[in-house]
Amino acid sequence: MKPFLVRWTVAALGLIAAAPMAYSQGAKAPKDDPAFAKKAALTIDQHVANWYRKQKLPVPATTDDATYLRRAFLVTIGRIPTGEEARDFLEISDPNKRQELVNYLLNSPGYGSHLTNWTFDLLRLADQRVGGGGATMAPYRDWVRRAIDSDMPWDEFVRRLLSSTGDGWDPETASVGYYTRDRGMPLDNIANSMRIFLASRMECAQCHDNHASPDEKPERKDFYELAAFTNGQKEKNQQLMQPLWNELTREDGRRGPDYSAAQVLWDRVYGMSLDGGGSGRISLPQDYQAEYHNGKPGDLVGGRTPFGKIVMMSDRRDENNGREKLADWVVTKTGPQFPSNIANRLWKRVMGKAVYEPVDTYVEAEKSNYPELMNYLQQLMVDLQFDMKAYQRVLLYTRTFQFATNPDNSIVPGGDDFHGRKIERLGSEQIWDSLITLAGGNPDLKPRRTLDDRIMVGGRPVLVGKKNMVQLSKEVLALQKEADVRAYFQKFLQEVKADGGGGGDSMMMGGVRTYNKDAQVRASELPSPAPGDHFLYLFGQSNREVVDASSREPNVGQVLSLMNGFVQRQLVNNPKAALYKNLEGASSDPEKIRRLYLAILSRPPTDQEMGWMLDEVKSSPERGYRNIVSALVMSSEFLFLQ
Repeated sequence: MKPFLVRWTVAALGLIAAAPMAYSQGAKAPKDDPAFAKKAALTIDQHVANWYRKQKLPVPATTDDATYLRRAFLVTIGRIPTGEEARDFLEISDPNKRQELVNYLLNSPGYGSHLTNWTFDLLRLADQRVGGGGATMAPYRDWVRRAIDSDMPWDEFVRRLLSSTGDGWDPETASVGYYTRDRGMPLDNIANSMRIFLASRMECAQCHDNHASPDEKPERKDFYELAAFTNGQKEKNQQLMQPLWNELTREDGRRGPDYSAAQVLWDRVYGMSLDGGGSGRISLPQDYQAEYHNGKPGDLVGGRTPFGKIVMMSDRRDENNGREKLADWVVTKTGPQFPSNIANRLWKRVMGKAVYEPVDTYVEAEKSNYPELMNYLQQLMVDLQFDMKAYQRVLLYTRTFQFATNPDNSIVPGGDDFHGRKIERLGSEQIWDSLITLAGGNPDLKPRRTLDDRIMVGGRPVLVGKKNMVQLSKEVLALQKEADVRAYFQKFLQEVKADGGGGGDSMMMGGVRTYNKDAQVRASELPSPAPGDHFLYLFGQSNREVVDASSREPNVGQVLSLMNGFVQRQLVNNPKAALYKNLEGASSDPEKIRRLYLAILSRPPTDQEMGWMLDEVKSSPERGYRNIVSALVMSSEFLFLQ
């Protein structure tokens, strides 16, 4: 048996072992029970079949193995299969091989890598904090990545983000990056929180009563009552360093070594911490309209959750647990809205189109096009204890996921019609991760990016092997007196100078390791977002400034990049590319062409295509195979998902 098949079979057997259907004491929980996953998948298919009967439409055919293989890889782990993986799957006649493939993919490192890209887009997570001096989002990025890799349940993930407080470098509390990413913009942060976690669009109510949402109709006061829960955010103990910082930033002091060392403490320690649990009170803005008759500019209002006002806080005194109350309300007191939102978002991620669209505008199940299905999906998310991997396993098991492609537009406005997958261009990360698979082989076997916790002073690492940012931050934040901060700074400054650091410009690197734009590593391992000259940027990677800002729109730069950029340098004209190594041992031109097709398009060529390609090889012996590679990689079949 081939090595890939051994790994695949072992992974599959561990997940499809016999399990009882009844959940007696000691039995597996639904999220861990493969029998439950199969039954849940069947239930979803039955709901979809009922819809077809009501619409008097025929059930779509199931897609062929080659299309399914490519679809499963790209949706689950964000890359095409290697030539070896494609051959192994297509040559198997086992009727259970599709479910076994799903289990293999969900247990591979690529699953976490691809889901990380999705999560970064949702959270607008970039490596650097905009306008944050030397602050970096690296610890927060690392926290999110570890949460995804450990399959942290979505409800716990959201609760830890919204209730976070403490040291931004501590591995346990680095989730404070969710708030420090928007430091100075707390109102924007709360608006995005509602959009991301509850599919509720309240940002318009920040400035005026919202009449665009017929179901919710949030008023401006509703918005500020919600914002009160997270109001009062501040850096932990930073006031102790304020006098020293004022002295060092006067006049021309910003270029000296003292300033560079101080900036580490000011921006990368204090500036990345979060203190104050949320006061629960906030003042209405100075432009609050008098015609609202429910408050006037400067009035203090207490925290109140919208749409039922289930949770309240005092408007007479500050408290210190607003963020905890907000987190608890979002996760446990919003009824079906919280599970419905993540169930619908993940349905879109797997199926290509959400049950109801847009995904950031909540629709009650009874008001959706498919009440029975939506009710089942949101309850399924609860039954699976918000385990995103378990939920996606169910979706990937369904026949609905396996439906053949439908080139026609959806016949149902505002959601999926389930009548076959709609053709769409791959996301920038999917194209990039597929290209590096062709150029360098399976990218999931390569070392992953680790947290850069070096102390950077003046753009240079210092005290390497002696102290890192995690240790430095813990020591600095523990200081309780201004005199202690001054003494610590002087000692730190002397250590830096003795180590040869300090001086120069301020920390422009911010602790982010840079990569060559041709580095053959996963998109999730590269700087985020990618620089303007990188393939990912050209193909529409999110700028991480707004929620889900990625684009799949074509442009001239994409064409030029395929014709003259990475594809030509590292793939087409690179004889050491993994794609060409895949041809070693092939005894004939037809076999070489077949292997190229399997590696690039995950299918063998048709008879007609084989004839064309053989003619190309014969007419151009020197460049024939390179021309084939170039043509296939730039084809719509490679760049689009069916």
